[in-house]
Amino acid sequence: MNKTTDILFISHGGGPLPLLGDPDHREMVQWLQDMAGRLRRPEAILIVSAHWEAAVPTITAGARPGLIYDYYGFPPESYEIQYPCPGEPALAQQVQQALMAAGMPARLDAERGFDHGVFVPLKLMYPEADIPCVQLSLVSSLDAEQHLNIGRALQALDYDNLLVIGSGFSFHNMQAFFTPGTPEIKARNQAFEAWLEDTCGNPRLEEAERRRRLIHWDSAPHARFCHPREEHLLPLHVCYGLAGRASDEHIAATILRKQSGMFYWSKVPTA
Repeated sequence: MNKTTDILFISHGGGPLPLLGDPDHREMVQWLQDMAGRLRRPEAILIVSAHWEAAVPTITAGARPGLIYDYYGFPPESYEIQYPCPGEPALAQQVQQALMAAGMPARLDAERGFDHGVFVPLKLMYPEADIPCVQLSLVSSLDAEQHLNIGRALQALDYDNLLVIGSGFSFHNMQAFFTPGTPEIKARNQAFEAWLEDTCGNPRLEEAERRRRLIHWDSAPHARFCHPREEHLLPLHVCYGLAGRASDEHIAATILRKQSGMFYWSKVPTA
């Protein structure tokens, strides 16, 4: 019997604000907590965060990873957040082997800790911090097709009841977050979100067309306004590359006064 993996792409919000009671993250916090209650409890979590780029795919391999407070200008309590979940070196090695078997150089990093794209959503979803977790980097080329291929390579993982999370943001224009909302900004935001929902969730699309759209994502309506730099979108590419089909669920949430999206694929066969 095939082993199965649940896959989530999440919009992870602004820095530590989701953990600080910020009202502009209320919908996101509620959805992540609700989703954790709906999911079967995973044996381990593999998470791809927008906040780690490396020359080749790199995987945390430490048994007790620390935290990286990679944000600035927040209250002192933001730098005292703890999330002491264990690592999972055996899973890290599987990820490396799967990538290398697909012809991609990949390396293990036993020293690196988890950035806020990992510990902020996980603290909301699994506050007990008792599920082993491994982080996989983006590749600094930020090539869309390469990240789809990374996801496809992960289909070889021989690990049952794994949860894979792509932790990014479906809208990530920092200037627009802090600019007063206008009808034009809202229209641009909504047009790209509608394209993304159709691209990832429309079951009538052929998979070759879905893949083509994601490779050429910057041709979508207002793509470069919504993503001046694509690192917060590419965790979605890894998720789709692994799933290889339309998402089962799309969730829209207003985060930092912008429409944002999350996607869920249930029980995707692997190995």
